[in-house]
Amino acid sequence: MRTITTSSQVGAILSAQRRQLKLSQADVAARIGLSQNRLSVLESNPATLTTKQLLALLNVLGLEMTLAPRADRSPKSEW
Repeated sequence: MRTITTSSQVGAILSAQRRQLKLSQADVAARIGLSQNRLSVLESNPATLTTKQLLALLNVLGLEMTLAPRADRSPKSEW
């Protein structure tokens, strides 16, 4: 399980999983109703992802998201 604490980590994980599955950006984008260019932008700038897009990408890439309290319970403001 990976712990994500910044939005930039999301794009790297999505891109790595896509490549591991040997899927092109065009393949994944078509499956979720986006252009290849838009998916490229989302992978490089994941702060612009909508919740709907994120969940669609997770589904296509065989990933799931789990939310849990931080061990130290201190809020972070790296957005």
